[in-house]
Amino acid sequence: MMKTAFFPIAHAGPPAISRRAWLQAAGASGLAAAGAVGSARAQQPGAAAWPAKPVTLVVPFPAGGGTDAFARPFAAQFAKSTGKTLVIDNRGGAGGTVGASYAAKAAGDGYALFMGGTHHAIAPAMYPRLDYDIERDFIPLALLASVPQVVVVNPRVVKATTMAQFLDYIRANPGKLNYASAGSGSAHHLAGELFKLQTGTFITHIPYRGAGPALQDLIGGNVDMMFDGLGSSAAHIKGGRIRALMVAGSRRNPALPDVPCAAEVGLRDYNVNTWYGLWAPKGTPADMQARIVEEVRKLGAADEIKAAWAANGAEFGSLTQPQFAAFVSAEVRRWAQVVKASGATLE
Repeated sequence: MMKTAFFPIAHAGPPAISRRAWLQAAGASGLAAAGAVGSARAQQPGAAAWPAKPVTLVVPFPAGGGTDAFARPFAAQFAKSTGKTLVIDNRGGAGGTVGASYAAKAAGDGYALFMGGTHHAIAPAMYPRLDYDIERDFIPLALLASVPQVVVVNPRVVKATTMAQFLDYIRANPGKLNYASAGSGSAHHLAGELFKLQTGTFITHIPYRGAGPALQDLIGGNVDMMFDGLGSSAAHIKGGRIRALMVAGSRRNPALPDVPCAAEVGLRDYNVNTWYGLWAPKGTPADMQARIVEEVRKLGAADEIKAAWAANGAEFGSLTQPQFAAFVSAEVRRWAQVVKASGATLE
């Protein structure tokens, strides 16, 4: 029996081309594709066009606190200057670390910024398991404001009208009074611990989820006192809702010229400022950083910002970007020493 041989059927197809022709065609195709990608990238808004759309500013505390006292007028001036909205995204919790963690994961494209401050220099010593690093995961851009801490009390609860009277009372009644803070590990908390350390007194710490809620409870008489940034307390002091006994530092503040400074009442080493700065997420290009810093300097020179800062007893930062980075590093080391010396813990 004859076996049938089977052969594959040749299907018709395109004519064969030489290797050289194929390479030339492939090269032309690749150049066309690269050109298309380059054209698409060129259409993306770059640093020169920033801001080409709204920018989000993560504020890591609830509305109504000290950070908001500067973020709100800053956002208003930003809109006036650039024609674009600066959207404030309040994300409070855990002494400002919840908002910082969120901001650290944002895209480094110049359209997500973070407004932190003293609290975030304290956090590394207070929160050993943070999922972000303020020095490695953020790029420091500018110091926005610096304002002294002020010791404030509810006048209906605390009858002392001078720091001398107040110290006499708390030394005679250890633990009887309490103080509110923006949360464990916040500047308010550590300012209180430093005060206790330097005066040899004891006051019970009551942490809140932000300076705004803490201040409202102080005004309402639910807590006795607070170590607050002057930015959030100034209006309430002037309105008589709370009483200021002392501002930190070695000189009186122009916003409260009748309130003595720490050096005047014998606390020469009590020098605590609440400061606020602007960061970008890691990966933000250098030219974008420079453009943002340029705009920040422009906003800081505006009369509206100068007036808002003066009303809060604050100064607009004049540090360069490298100087601000060095300042943040120094503050992290400084507050780590305070945390260790005071034995402050998370409640």
